[in-house]
Formats: sequence, structure tokens, C-alpha cells
Amino acid sequence: MRFFDACYSQEKLFTWQREVANTYNKVWTDAQKDLDIQLQREREEFLQPEKDRVKVFRMLVTSYIKYMQIFRNLEMAYDQLIHRQKRTVIRQVLDGVMGRILEVKKEMVGLDNSEFHYIDKILEDLKLLPEVIEVPIPRYFIKEKLEVLEQREKILDQILLDAGLQTQKPLKAMTFEEAIKVIQVAERARQGRCRAAFMKQIYLEERKDRQTKLQVQMGPGPDDAATCIQKVWRGYIQRKKTEKMRDEEMIFLGMSLPPHLMATSILQMHAEQVNTLQGEVQERQEEVFIKDQLREMEGLSIKETLQDQIGQCLTECRHIIGKFPDYPTEEAGGSMAMLSLKTPEQVALELAAKKEMALQKKAQKGKKEKEEKEKNKRKTPQKSGTKEEEEGWKMAPSNFLSIMEEGNSQYKAVWQNRDEGWDFLQDHDPELIKEEKREEVEEEIRVQVDELMQKKLENLRLAVDGEKSDKQKKGRKGEKKKKMVTRKKIPEMEEDLTPDRTIDSLYRELAEEGLLIKAKTVNLSDYVGEYSYLGTTLRQADTEPMPSLADVRQLIALYGILPLGSQTVHEKAPLVKALLLAGPTGVGKKMLVHAICTETGANLFNLSASNIAGKYPGKNGVQMMLHMVLKVAKQLQPSVVWIGDTEKIFSKAVPKAEEENNPKQLEKFLPKFLKALKAQDRVLLVGTTNRPFDANLKPFCKVYQKIILIPRPDYASRFVLWKHIILQNGGEITNLLNISCLAKVSDGFTQGHIVQAVQAVLSELRLLQMTRKPLKTAEFMTSLARQDPVYKEEEETFKAWYAKTPLGRARIRALEGSKKAGKGKTNKGKGKN
Repeated sequence: MRFFDACYSQEKLFTWQREVANTYNKVWTDAQKDLDIQLQREREEFLQPEKDRVKVFRMLVTSYIKYMQIFRNLEMAYDQLIHRQKRTVIRQVLDGVMGRILEVKKEMVGLDNSEFHYIDKILEDLKLLPEVIEVPIPRYFIKEKLEVLEQREKILDQILLDAGLQTQKPLKAMTFEEAIKVIQVAERARQGRCRAAFMKQIYLEERKDRQTKLQVQMGPGPDDAATCIQKVWRGYIQRKKTEKMRDEEMIFLGMSLPPHLMATSILQMHAEQVNTLQGEVQERQEEVFIKDQLREMEGLSIKETLQDQIGQCLTECRHIIGKFPDYPTEEAGGSMAMLSLKTPEQVALELAAKKEMALQKKAQKGKKEKEEKEKNKRKTPQKSGTKEEEEGWKMAPSNFLSIMEEGNSQYKAVWQNRDEGWDFLQDHDPELIKEEKREEVEEEIRVQVDELMQKKLENLRLAVDGEKSDKQKKGRKGEKKKKMVTRKKIPEMEEDLTPDRTIDSLYRELAEEGLLIKAKTVNLSDYVGEYSYLGTTLRQADTEPMPSLADVRQLIALYGILPLGSQTVHEKAPLVKALLLAGPTGVGKKMLVHAICTETGANLFNLSASNIAGKYPGKNGVQMMLHMVLKVAKQLQPSVVWIGDTEKIFSKAVPKAEEENNPKQLEKFLPKFLKALKAQDRVLLVGTTNRPFDANLKPFCKVYQKIILIPRPDYASRFVLWKHIILQNGGEITNLLNISCLAKVSDGFTQGHIVQAVQAVLSELRLLQMTRKPLKTAEFMTSLARQDPVYKEEEETFKAWYAKTPLGRARIRALEGSKKAGKGKTNKGKGKN
């Protein structure tokens, strides 16, 4: 029976794993099909210029939605599949899709002159829910560097404990009800043990009495005793033999490993296969095994063919030139440079042709530049503007289309029609590993062959030509000299103010000074807010709607999380170095900063005016501080540099109380700080402010290229917020609690106000009374009334300030232009009548 049970459990395990792999393989296949259709659409639609801006915007939104669906499916497949070769292909396409989403978003912002787009009508036409455009956060951002993040968190905790900036987490206080339950459990267990011991004692005494009575009546004979002993011994021996035979049979059938190979159980092996990181380690071992196998099986044949090819090449060169050529150095490519199929004469002709082509191109460029300059002089700015309008909109060149097309073609060539019926575990493909490792083996053998053939060439020269290979040595010396010259010409790096200090010492100093802080564990999904369903309707009525919290969450994911999480996306996507979160107090600006760090595993540097006061005084001190932050942030990227109350740095006048610790010193250094950030540096500057109108607008907007205005929540968001926060704090929602009424009454209040109101009501005592006394709507009214809401005047001030920003002014100009165009059309229509 055990044999059949083991067979059944293992078969069940493998079939489950196979079903999971098939499910997510299908998800990947569907995503690749959708991507293929979308790429074909882009080739047809986006390459041709289009004059109708409404049509262009609809095309962009449709492709944005489609890419978001593909992104979600690819991320799911990448997270769940354990097949390494498949994961590499999916990862390439996934990064390409993320980057393309950011490129399409940039085009939408440029066309609409707004960061927020209201596409509810398009979603309705496509019969899709607003959840479709919710940006999924790839789980591999954290999964692939989980060990590093945990180790870094331990180091930071220890530094903060040693510096006295953080106390050890106190033990959670036990409530009165929990204490009673613990005492009751312990007392019942004690009584149960006492009762069991008492009953056992009674049972043993009764049994002893029975045995004594039987012995008195009829004593056991020697034959009965011998039979009893034989019975026990034979049963024991037979059980041992049966277990041994069963184990041997299982090993013979391949259902279990021999004792010396039995390192892990079946369930542990399955857990390792499910875990992606451990699976990759196993695959690396498999790669080493396959590489060694290839070296043993095909190494000799590769070596012989290379020697034959090099020898044939040397003899052909001697026939053409009249002597043996110099053997190329390792830097020049070694034998790879010799094994080209072209003769020396063909190479010389090609070089001459290339030189002629380069000269012709230079001449043509000079003529074109002269013609363009003459045309620009003759043209007026009005005519050039009309020409651009006549040409229409055209999609900007993409850095990610080639990546997606390459991944798509690789999927079609390798995986689309591949037979995987033999691969039951779906963890790796040994044939593909062989193809990858064969090139590495050939390269290793080629280096060995080069050494042998160099010695053979020297012997041939001595035997045939009677010469030594002095030219080769001279050539090497000359190359060394050239190297030394080129080293001198390398431009110097940016000035390092701390050349003698390690990153660990800088990291410790920043943590001890309180500039490097520990980010709170907050996910972006915790920033609760509903989508706005009236945006298009309000815009049609010539009123600019306020953005919803779902739109804010989407922009944080696009501009903050995706570029910081992926190196490829950050390098090639539209670069966002600085982000400003502006809004009233309590709308969740700090929470969003911590969410960016949590979702990407980024370090958090706090350069708020209140935090840096008195720590690095003077201009030199501020410069040193920013240099240290930049150096550590680049080395331990991704990193977020947060400046709270950032309007103080750009304020028009410094208050008298803050004259000693003047925060305006950062104003001059921040542009240099941003200039030092390159595309490969995953460092983001995030500023938060609740009074942006106190700052000078020009330098403010120069530093922060992306400005996100966060409003107070609307009715739909408030309705969801009340539910979420009450349940999160341990409350229960019954018929006596009218959430709709709370959402209407709390109009003008922010998320922070709602959280404070709920926490004030749901105390420990109130939570204990929840079963007898359910929550009522009136309980939250009094605590909410103590808060100060965001009045319309303050909201209008934020709107007026945002209208003065570069994007706000562009939006106003676009609206005025569309109104004028509409009036012109109506006037023409009246004239015709």
C-alpha cells in the first residue's frame, strides 16, 4: 500500500506542477499574440502623420490600454514560471513593454498638455473596467534582491540602535481579554494532565489485579512463553525485511533516490522547484554539468577543426604574400581575426571603398547644412509654424520597439511551435543550454589553440623562411605604448570630495546624522482611491476636473516605481530626475514617498529643511552633504532623495526664525545635483509641499520637471476610504453604520482627517464593546468635526498656482486655441447660410 501511496502522491505533485506551468505558458502565449498584433498596428498607424488630434489621442489611449493588458499578463507569467530560458525572453519583452508605456504616456502628455487623462468614454467603448489601466508593480523588483535588502535593513537597524536613533521594538502589550484566554487555556491544560495521570494510575492498578488473579488460577507454561517470544521476534524480522524490499523496489523503479543521494525529500525538492531563486541555482549547476559534458564530448573535434582552419589560412596567406603573416594578438581577436572568409586583396578593396563613401557623405552633409541654413534665413517663424501644422502629428522614435520586436521574433523562432511534451517538470531545456554553452567552450578552446599555433608558426618560420617572429614582439611593444598614450588622454572624472573614504563609512555617517532613514513598509495599493467617472463629461462642459486619487497612484507608479525598479527602463525611457508632490496637508504625500521605496527596495535620504538644520553648516558643508548623499545613492541604487516642505528652499523671503539655518542654501546646489545624475543612475529626487505658492516659480519648476497635484478625495474615494480604514482598525460595518452618509458629510476632509477620526473612535475599549454595541454613524461625526477641512479657497489657490506652471500654461493656451478654432468654424458656417 505504501508503494502505491508514494506513487500516487508523487504523480499528483508532478501533475500539479505541470498544470501550473501549462496555465502560465498559456498566459505568456496570449500576451505574445496580443503584442504581435499591437506591433503590427503601430507599424501601420504611428508611422504616418495625422492632423486630427482627437483621432491621434484615441490611438494613443487605445495602445496605452493594450500595452497595460500585455504588461499585466507578462508580469504574471514571469513571476510564476520557473523555466530559466523562458524567463529571460519574458524579461526582455517585459522591460520593453514597460518602457513603451512610458513613451506613449509622454506623447499623451504632450498632446493633451496635462498629466491627467480622462478616458472613461474610451473604456466604455472598449467595454473595459477602469482596473485595466491600473499599473501593476512587477514583483521581481523585490524578489530578485530580497537577500540584499534584508541584509541592508539589518545593518541600518544596528547603526540606528548604536546611534540611539531607534529603540528596540517593544513587546506587544496584551489586552485584558487575551490575558484571560491565556490563563483559561493553561488552567484547562493543567486539569487535563492531572485527570489523565489519575485515570492512568487507576487503569494500571486494575490491570495488575487482573494479572495476579489469572496467575493464581492457572500459571503460564514454558511452551506458551516460547511461542509468545517467537511470535514477537518473527514479526519484527519480517517487518524489517518487507521495509528493505520496498525501499529497494522504489529505488529500482526510480521513485526514490539511493540512501547516499537522498539529501532532500520529495516535498523539499518541489519547494526548491517552486522557488525561482533556488531554481536558478540548480540550473546554474546543470549548466556547469552540460558545459563539462560538451568539453569532453566535442572538445577534441573543435580543437582539430580550429587547427586545420588556422593552418590552411596561414598557408594561403604565404602563397599570396610570399611569407607567413604575423599571428594576431589576443586584443586584436586572435585566430578569429584570421578566420574571415575574405582574402587580403578583398579586404584592401573594401577599405578603399569605405574611405571613398565616407568622403562622399561628408561632402553631401556640408551641402545639406548650407542649404538648410539658407532656407532658415529666408523663412519667417509664422511660415514654419504653418508647415508643422500641415504635416500633422507623428510618433517620436522609440527606444523599446526594437527590444520588443527582438523578443517577439525570438519567441516565434524558439518557443511558439516548440514541442515540450517530454519536459514534464518545465524547469529548463538542456538543448538550449547546450547551444549557449557551445560558444563558450569554443572560445575557451580557441585560446588554447592560439597558444599552440603561435609556437607552431614560429617553428614554421624557422624551418621554411629561416626567420624569427620579432615583428610580433615589436608590435606588442608598440601596442603597449599606444595604450599608455591613450590612458593619458582619458578625461578626468568629476571631483571626488571623499576619495579616501569607503561607501560603508559614508553610509554609516549619513545614517547616524539622520539623513539616511528607514522607509516605512507601505505598498502603493494601500493608497486607496477610486477612479473618476465624470472627467470627460466635465471637460466637455468646459470645466477642468480635479484629478482623482487613482490617477495620482498611476502617475507615481509610472514616474517613480517602474524606472527605479528596472535598469533597462531607467536608461532608455524618458528620463525623470525630479518629482514634486503638491497638495493640502493630509492627502498622503509622505505615504507615497515611502511606497516608492517599499515597492522598489530603494534607500531613502531625508534632506528636508527641518532635518538638515545645523548638521552641515555653510556652503562647503552643504556641498559635502550633497556629495556624500549622491555618492552613496549611486553606489547603492535605487535611491530616493526626499525633500519635505521643499517650498522653503525656493521661498521668496526667509522667516527670521530660520535665518540661522537657512534652507535656501540648497537652491544653488540642487541643479548641479540633478546634472550629476546620468541615465544609468537610478536616483530620484522627490519633493513634497503643502504651500507651493510660497516659492519662486521659475527655479522651482526648473528643478522639478514633473509636478503632480494631489487633491482632496472625491465622493467615490471617500466612500472606499471610510470602509477600508474602519476595517483596517478592527471595526465592523453593520446596517447601523451608513458609509454613504459619512462620505457625504466628510466632503472637504482629506485622508489624514478620516484616519484620525476613525482612530479616535476605535479605541481598545470601543473594540471590546463591538459585539454588544455595533458602530453607529453619529460616533464619527464628533471626532470629524474637530478637524479643519480643506476649504474651496485653498483648493482654488492650488488650481491657480498649477495654472502658472509650464504644463498648466500650455494647457490654458491649448484650450484657448481650441475655443478660437471652434468660434471660427461657427462664424464660417453662419456666413455660408
